[in-house]
Amino acid sequence: MTHHTGDDQTLGALVHQLTTQVPELIRSEIRLAQAEVAQKGKAAGLGIGMFSVSGLLGFFALATLVAAAVLALALVLDAWLAALVVACVLLVAAAIAGLVGKKKVAAAGPPKPELAIAGLQEDLNVVKGNRHV
Repeated sequence: MTHHTGDDQTLGALVHQLTTQVPELIRSEIRLAQAEVAQKGKAAGLGIGMFSVSGLLGFFALATLVAAAVLALALVLDAWLAALVVACVLLVAAAIAGLVGKKKVAAAGPPKPELAIAGLQEDLNVVKGNRHV
């Protein structure tokens, strides 16, 4: 068996090329993962913000209902009726904000970087020589 020095140099060059390109590939996959997590975080943050709005509006509705009960006991019909209408409007707004917030959080999905994970798996398959075209 004879070895050609040209083959050895080519193999050595390939190994050198692999060792210099793998770190850059990993860095680019990490950047992709960071961008993906940031995007999903923003979507989840919007939903969480809507939950916060729902809680605040619910608190105001409860406070208004308490005020309506006080006014009703005082038998000032016009005032308590006005307070009751405001409380009902706030409760409806709280329900709407809560449903919108829930939908936004559900739409955001889990905060794992799915594209980056798939890219790393593909890169590992290429390095292992298991690439399926």
